[in-house]
Amino acid sequence: MMQTDVKSAHQAVTGFLIPAVRTRVKQITYSGNGSQAGALMLFDTTAAPVTASYSKTANVVTVSSTAHGLSNGAIVGIGYLSATGNSATDGNYAISNALANTFNITDINLVSNVSGGTACYFVTNGNTWLTSFDTLTSQTSTQQISIPGEGVLVQNGLYAQMNSIGFVTVFYG
Repeated sequence: MMQTDVKSAHQAVTGFLIPAVRTRVKQITYSGNGSQAGALMLFDTTAAPVTASYSKTANVVTVSSTAHGLSNGAIVGIGYLSATGNSATDGNYAISNALANTFNITDINLVSNVSGGTACYFVTNGNTWLTSFDTLTSQTSTQQISIPGEGVLVQNGLYAQMNSIGFVTVFYG
């Protein structure tokens, strides 16, 4: 039987694609804007992600965010931009070594180091990172990602953080 209750949301700027409602994402279509390498990060959240910066040495990521208010063991959903082609691994992590303006995450990968000051975005309080996609410099071709099965569950609302992304369209239901 064909599903007939699929909806779509489209935008060309960072912000909420799907309001605070439980649903399943079925397909994601996006394009880079061609100006530079791009990053599309999708968060299951009721609030816009916090903008921060990070550095990475071996598998320890240090996130800098003034007065973040988090404590050890708190779970953050986080997406990282790249520095010279390297980045930390996007995902949902428990934090450690929480201080007033920084906290650490243990990355699951031992990729190259990332210098300080590189941007990242994170959510907390039951909100999570869902997925990320990157584009190459000058890439403007449309990318279509079909999600098999029942799709990806969104429980809080879908927020698109777009860095050098031309547009994103999401099909859900």
